[in-house]
Amino acid sequence: MLNKYARAFFTRVLTPFAAFLLRRGVSPDAVTLIGTAGVVAGALVFFPRGEFFWGTIVITLFVFSDLVDGNMARQAGISSRWGAFLDSTLDRVADSAIFGGLALWYAGKGDDNILCAVAIFCLASGQVVSYTKARGEAIGLPVAVNGLIERAERLVISLVAAGLSGLAAFGVPGIEILLPIALWIVAVGSAVTLGQRVVTVRRESAEADAAGSGDRHSGAGAT
Repeated sequence: MLNKYARAFFTRVLTPFAAFLLRRGVSPDAVTLIGTAGVVAGALVFFPRGEFFWGTIVITLFVFSDLVDGNMARQAGISSRWGAFLDSTLDRVADSAIFGGLALWYAGKGDDNILCAVAIFCLASGQVVSYTKARGEAIGLPVAVNGLIERAERLVISLVAAGLSGLAAFGVPGIEILLPIALWIVAVGSAVTLGQRVVTVRRESAEADAAGSGDRHSGAGAT
C-alpha cells in the first residue's frame, strides 16, 4: 500500500543524490551492499541492547539505499536482472536483521518470551509473504493483489515504533509500549497479507488451468 505512493515520492527526492553518486563513480551494486551492511549493523548492534532510538537512526540512514540503487541504475541505463536479484535478496537479509535484533532484545534483557516469539513470527512471515509473490510470478501468475501489510508497511510501522520507544531512555514516560503494539500489528497484518496472496495465487492458478484446458479442448475440436 505504501509502496505505491512513498516510493514515488522518495525516488524524486533522492534522484539528485543518486546522480551525485554516479558522477563519483559509485555503482548501484555497491550502494546495495553498503546499505544492507549498515542496516544489519544498526539492527544487530543497537536493538539487542535496547538502544532503539539510535538503532533506528542508523537503520533509517541506510534503508533508503533500497531506493537509491534502483534510481542510479535507471539513470545510468544499466538496470539488470542481476541487480534486481541482488536487491531483492539483500532486502530479505536486512528485514531479518531488524526483526532478529528485536527478537534478541526480548529474548535477553527485554525478558519477554511472547514478544520474542511475535518478533520471530514477523521475521518469518515477512519472508514467506515475499516468497509467495516471487513463487507465484515464477509459475507465470500475476499475483495481482495489494496486501494489507507489505514490506514498506512492515518497516515503517516497526521502525517508527522502535524509534519512539527508544525515547524512553531520554525520560519520556510510557512510550516504550509502542513497540509491542507495533509488533502485534505487523504480525497480524503479515498473516492477513499472506492469506490474501495465497488466496489470490489459488484463484489465478485455477483460472489459468481452466483457460489452458479450454484451449486444449478447442484445439482438439479443430483437428
